[in-house]
Amino acid sequence: MKMTKRNQEILTNLNEMFPDAKAELDFTNNFELLVAVVLSAQTTDIAVNKVTKELFANYDTPQKLAQARQEDIEKILNRIGLYKTKAKNIIGLSNIIVSKFNGVVPDKRTDLESLPGVGRKTANVVLSVAFNIPAIAVDTHVFRTSKRLGLAEPNDSLIEVEKKLMAAFPKEVWTKLHHQLILYGRYYCKAKNPICSESIMKDYCKHD
Repeated sequence: MKMTKRNQEILTNLNEMFPDAKAELDFTNNFELLVAVVLSAQTTDIAVNKVTKELFANYDTPQKLAQARQEDIEKILNRIGLYKTKAKNIIGLSNIIVSKFNGVVPDKRTDLESLPGVGRKTANVVLSVAFNIPAIAVDTHVFRTSKRLGLAEPNDSLIEVEKKLMAAFPKEVWTKLHHQLILYGRYYCKAKNPICSESIMKDYCKHD
């Protein structure tokens, strides 16, 4: 596909700023990735990495987590938001992975989204990171930065932002672009007090 000059410049700048962009969650296999992304909802990656260090030391497979007592998992997760619901969800998804998918994290969107706590964003992350299936996961950072950079409209929904990013950039850059926009939003284009003046992207920002 042929990108617009402006979008090409944005991509070039993101590549310069974040040449090795990747997930900042800690994981060693597809199951740990899935669990970490589920736990990351409304919580920082730093906070998730602190609790998953203990969690994965004891429950690094769906078979182990499926057999866990919820109160034991809650004790590990109680430093992150919504920890009771998240404990229930990760035990539940582990049971389904064991019983329905032979202990293997599925690589189809519909199967992933059938798991407790897994929505479109989480499915997109797992598909792209674990299985190299091009996808753009729109989290709060991607949602915000896409609008401020003029890649989406202010009133666009999550799915509209996703579709516009997919239409604006070639499929082969989607996964890395997702991580680049997250990092840009996390460290520069912050929700409050953005530090645009320190970014080479400042000329492309539509934020007031």
